[in-house]
Formats: sequence, C-alpha cells, structure tokens
Amino acid sequence: MGLTGNGNVSADGDDGVDGSTRKWWGGTPNLPKKPFISSGFSQVCSKGFTSLALANGLSFPVATLAKSGKMAPVMIGSLILGGATYGMREYLQVLAIISGTAILSMSKKKSAESESTTLGVVFILLALVMDGITGGVQKRLLADMKRAKVTPQPYDLMTFTNLFMMIFAILISLSLGEFTKGMSYCSHNPKMFTLIWKFSMCSAVGQSFIFYTVARFDPLVCSTVTTTRKIFSVLLSIVFKGHVIPGKGWAGLALAVSGIISEVVNKVQGSRNRMKSKTSM
Repeated sequence: MGLTGNGNVSADGDDGVDGSTRKWWGGTPNLPKKPFISSGFSQVCSKGFTSLALANGLSFPVATLAKSGKMAPVMIGSLILGGATYGMREYLQVLAIISGTAILSMSKKKSAESESTTLGVVFILLALVMDGITGGVQKRLLADMKRAKVTPQPYDLMTFTNLFMMIFAILISLSLGEFTKGMSYCSHNPKMFTLIWKFSMCSAVGQSFIFYTVARFDPLVCSTVTTTRKIFSVLLSIVFKGHVIPGKGWAGLALAVSGIISEVVNKVQGSRNRMKSKTSM
C-alpha cells in the first residue's frame, strides 16, 4: 500500500518546475491531509458501487461504456472541484478516446444478456460520480501545491490515499458485518493470504506508476492512460494470441488512437512553448 511514503529517506531525481529537486519519496513539506480523506472515501465508494452494479444485473454493454467513459467524470470533477480549464481540442480528444475505446471493446464480444436492471445502472452512475470527485479533489490538491511552489512526491500521495482508503474500507466492512466473515473465510482457506499478498504486490507496483503520473502530470492524464490501456491489450491479443476484430473494431481503434496522438502532440507543443518562454526571459 505504498507505506514507504511515510519514511524519511530521500531519493534525488529530476528538477521540478520551481527549481527544487524532485524526489520519489521522503516526505512532501506542508502536504495537506484533508483532501486525502475525501479522495480515500470516494475511491472506496467507487470500487464498492462498481461491484454492487455488477452484482445487481448491470449488462456487459453498459459496463463497457462506463469503463470506457471514466475520463468524462474525471474531467467534469476537475472542472467543478479542481478549478481546471480545458480547450475545445481537449474536449474533442477525450470524446474521441472514449468513443473509440467503447466501440473497440463492444466489437470484441456479445453479451447474451443485454438488459440492465435499474439498480445496476444507478450503482454504476454513482461509481462514475465518485470517480469525478476523486479527480476533482486530486486536481485541486495539485493546483494548491503548485501555487505554494511545493512539488508533491508520488509515494506520499500513494501512502495517504491508500491509508484513508484502508480506514474507510475497514469501517464500512465492519458496519456491514463483512470484515469478520472475510477473515473467517481466509482463515479456513490459508491460500487466500498468499493470493492477497501477490495481488497487493502487483497493485503496489502498478500504483507506483499511477501516482507518478498524477503527481507529475494530471489526474485526467492518468485517466487517459488507464482508459487507453485497453487498446494496447487488444493489440497484444491480436499479435500474440491471433485474435481477430471486425472492421467496426478497427474503426474504433483508429478513432481512439487519433485522440491519443492529438493529445501527445498537444502536450509536446505545450512543453516546447514553455521551454521557449523560459529561455527568452
């Protein structure tokens, strides 16, 4: 769970925008803790609502669209809670990536059950709302720290986010009477502890990259990465497993890739413009 973020060991890295040395861990000075309470609660609720949606009859097409459209609530949350501003190009990029990924995912397989229950749809909408709150809170935190000329360390963000997620998860599971049932099941099936340990290790490695992206770039950029990974998963399945996707899938792939390329080009141009403005000063 990234608890190394609480340590006092520092590691030198690249220089920050404000001229300070960037580190991966070692303690971020004046790091506010309150945003992590909101972020931890919203992320736990998002995962819980997603599980409840699937358990209450959410159909595959709706689940696919929800997963592909995660960038939208993150962008909205960043606008409302994080004070972010986006241009028309960025809105079109997000639309292209969401639409392309959804078309590609929907073209891969059909679901025998195409209807969703009302309760399932309500839960998945609540999950997306929580994703938006998470993105907005993270955006606001990064903006406040940038104004204070403080560079957040990825493992600090990872530590406190997971800490409050763990606290809320334990409280919710205790209130629902699921904590003791879960521990009892694991005690009667000791192999579960090994599987949980392996899962936690893989999750920690993956989160290292996720929180580096959030700390150094933006929650929306992170959401873009996690959304478009589906595209690369499909491409790898074609190369290594010989899977075939129909023409509709290729059209979706082309649309999503065009959105990604446009975003990369936009970021590169913006970086070059900032470098030119600094050298001209």
